[in-house]
Amino acid sequence: MRSHDGHRQQNTSQEGCQREVAVKPQGTVGVPSPLPAQIAPSSRKAQDDLLEKMLERENLLKAYRKVVQNGGAPGVDGVTVTELQAYLNTHWEAVKAALLAGTYSPLPVRRVEIPKPGGGVRLLGIPTAMDRLLQQALLQVMEPIFDPHFSWHSYGFRPGKRAHDAVRQAQQYIQSGLRWVVDMDLEKFFDRVNHDILMARVARRIDDKRVLNLIRAYLNAGVMAGGVVVRTEEGTPQGGPLSPLLANILLDDLDKELTRRGLHFVRYADDCNIFVASKRAGERVMESVIRFVEGKLKLKVNRDKSAVDRPWNRKFLGFSFLSNKQATVRLAPKTIQRFKKKVREITDRSRPLTMEERINRLNRFMMGWIGYFRLAAAKNHCGNLDAWMRRRLRMCLWKQWKRPRTRLRNLRALGVPEWAARMMANSRRGPWEMSRNTNNALPTSYWEAKGLKSLLSRYLELC
Repeated sequence: MRSHDGHRQQNTSQEGCQREVAVKPQGTVGVPSPLPAQIAPSSRKAQDDLLEKMLERENLLKAYRKVVQNGGAPGVDGVTVTELQAYLNTHWEAVKAALLAGTYSPLPVRRVEIPKPGGGVRLLGIPTAMDRLLQQALLQVMEPIFDPHFSWHSYGFRPGKRAHDAVRQAQQYIQSGLRWVVDMDLEKFFDRVNHDILMARVARRIDDKRVLNLIRAYLNAGVMAGGVVVRTEEGTPQGGPLSPLLANILLDDLDKELTRRGLHFVRYADDCNIFVASKRAGERVMESVIRFVEGKLKLKVNRDKSAVDRPWNRKFLGFSFLSNKQATVRLAPKTIQRFKKKVREITDRSRPLTMEERINRLNRFMMGWIGYFRLAAAKNHCGNLDAWMRRRLRMCLWKQWKRPRTRLRNLRALGVPEWAARMMANSRRGPWEMSRNTNNALPTSYWEAKGLKSLLSRYLELC
């Protein structure tokens, strides 16, 4: 899943005003105020004018700000979010006319492969900046229609819900005595969504056929990989603003089925855990739910990654649990492995980065990471990781000093006794070994003065 990534700073009020002026129509340019044709006649059904609501100026301005705030790479047309304003000034009238006429054709998404921590790749599709704007505007009018009807136990990509809520709910189930979990993994979920089944679910609550045709057009837009456009017969590419809502619409049938059976479950996007009282009950639930998912929803369950097991032997959204009565939330072992892998990339001594840049990158990564994983009991982990990261930085600094005379000069400046400075400066041991020997010369206070933040201090603040 979605894997958990950092927050961008909000735009200043001045920048927001500039963007509003840019999107505001100037003559026939920009996003126009609602025209008479965009106002729903009283004879229409409530959802027959959804496209007009999507194209209302305030909704488009809100979507524009969200797209610019999120940033991201350009799509196949090369237009960045910073260039979107100028692109709107030139092309908006034609795009709006095509949308109202039902003839708008989205451009293919740009295929990007993201390596998974456990091997393999996750396929992401990056829509163009224009299509991200339209999808965001569509999401903003569709979400109030669908979200109130979703299950309480669905936590992924929903307003007012987050991953921590899902983990706490799972913890409560374990504390209540449901100490077995049916951990279901949907194989390549976003790549296997059946378009016809999905559109049938969307059409249950949306009557505006122009919106239905637009959603279908996005599903069939295709992907560009290696300069070749490939048509998509199934799947909803991860990367667009609309994909998470469409996933929840499809999987809502699974939620309703589990609720009908009286099962206790937590679902975050395609990550679903069902809590039961015994292994035998879990195996029975696993088989029946697999039949429902593969038969009714036409999705595939990855039997190699799915299991009936104790919750403390599994991970959920990067967390796991202790086997005590309180089911204490802890960090999953793979979460720590991924943290160390990222730190190793930043502190790779062969990378030509200044120490200031390394520390800035580490700080950004660490603060975002601990902001998410603060829910876990991780005090000891944070202290150990702090010490390990400082050693990684000492290794990089030793490598940067290179020559013995440079090392000797810097060690003297740090107050190391002459005999010890000469011994270390002329040592033939490698940077990693010397990073241990320079612990006293480069203590915690040295790195604090350089601006390095502490995982442990931040964790204690948040807790």
